[in-house]
Amino acid sequence: DFGRIFRNNSVISAAGIPQFAAIMGNCVAGGAYLPVLCDKILMTKGSGLYLAGPSLVKAAIGQIVDQEELGGAQMHAEISGTVDFYEKDDPSCLKRLRSLIALLPEAKESEAARAPRETARPAKNPDSVYDLVSFDGQKQYDMRDLLATVVDANSIDEYKADYGKTIVTAYARVDGRPVGIVANQRLQARTKKEGIQMGGVIYSDSADKAARFIMDCNQTRLPIIFLQDVTGFMVGRHAEESGIIRSGAKLVNDVSNSVVPKITVVVGGSFGAGNYAMCGKAYDPRFIVAWPTARYAVMGAAQASDTVFAILARARERGDKKATQDELEELRTRVKQSYEDQTDIRYGAARGWVDSIIQPHETRDILVQLLQYVSRPTPKGHFHTGVIQV
Repeated sequence: DFGRIFRNNSVISAAGIPQFAAIMGNCVAGGAYLPVLCDKILMTKGSGLYLAGPSLVKAAIGQIVDQEELGGAQMHAEISGTVDFYEKDDPSCLKRLRSLIALLPEAKESEAARAPRETARPAKNPDSVYDLVSFDGQKQYDMRDLLATVVDANSIDEYKADYGKTIVTAYARVDGRPVGIVANQRLQARTKKEGIQMGGVIYSDSADKAARFIMDCNQTRLPIIFLQDVTGFMVGRHAEESGIIRSGAKLVNDVSNSVVPKITVVVGGSFGAGNYAMCGKAYDPRFIVAWPTARYAVMGAAQASDTVFAILARARERGDKKATQDELEELRTRVKQSYEDQTDIRYGAARGWVDSIIQPHETRDILVQLLQYVSRPTPKGHFHTGVIQV
C-alpha cells in the first residue's frame, strides 16, 4: 500500500529521526507529499512540486498555467512557503545539504555533539556594528549585517529566505557551535504574496516561518538565539483576514514549549506581544541580555503616552474644573516623560526583566560564553506543543 510510505514518513519524524528532501526534478501527485513530510526541503530552480501537472489541471478544471506558476521552486520559496531552501542548481543543492547535515548531533542526546568544531571569525568586525545598525529605532537596517558581526563567517544557512521576510531565520555557528537564529528584520520587505511589509513587524507569514523553524531546532537539538528589535504584530483588516492571531498563537506556543536552550538579545525595541513571540523574560530564556539603547515595554512611548493622555484628559474634562490648554500640554509632557523613563532598558534591568546590559560590539563574545554555559547538560525531554490552530 503506497499510503504506508506517508505513514512511515510521519512516524519517523515523530520519533525524532531527521529526514531531508532534495527536489532536483519533478515531484507529482502522491510523490509531492513525501518531501513535505521531511524536516527540511531543498529545491532546485526548474524543478516542480504539485499534486497535478499543468496538463491535468487544464483537463480537470480548465485552468491554463505553466509549471513554474503552478508549482515551481521559486513559487514555493516566495509564495506558498513550502520550500525551505531554493537552490540555483544541483551542485549548490548538494553543498547546502552537506552543510545542514553537518549541524546534526552525532546522537540525539549527545553532549559531545554540542562541542565546537572548526571555528572562524565573523565576516565583519564586531566593532563595525555601530556603522551597520540604527540605534534610534527610526531607521531601517539589514539584520543580516548585524548577524555578520556575530556568527562565524560563511556559516549561515538562511531558512525560507524569500518567505516571511520580516523575520530572519537561519542555521549558523558561533565560535564553532551550531545554533538556530530567529531575528527581527528591520528592512522594509516587498513580497509577491503580501506586497509591502514594514520592518520590525511580525506578519502572519513570518510568524508561521519562525514557528516552523523553532520546531526544527527542537527536532535537531539546536540552541536558539533570539535577536529582538520588534514593534509588535501587524494589525488591521488584512492582517486579521490573513490569520495573524492564529499565526501569532502558533509562534507563542512553540516558543513556550521549546526544550532546547534559548538565549535572547534585545538589540532595539521589544514591545508588546512581539516581546512574547521573540522569547521575552516570561518565556524562560536561559539568559536575556540587552544593548544600552534597547527599549522594553507594552508599546512604544509615543503611542502609549497618547493613549494614557487621552484617558486622563477625558477624566479631567468630566470633573467640575475644566483643564486649560496649558494644563493639558503639561499633562501630556509628564505622561510621555514617565513612559520614556519606564521604557529605558535600565528601568527593566533594575526589575530583573533582563539579566545584563551589554555593549553592542561585545555581543559575539558574550554569546560565545553563554553558549558554553547552556550547552551542558544536553537538554532532556521531548518537544510537545499545545493545540495549534490552523
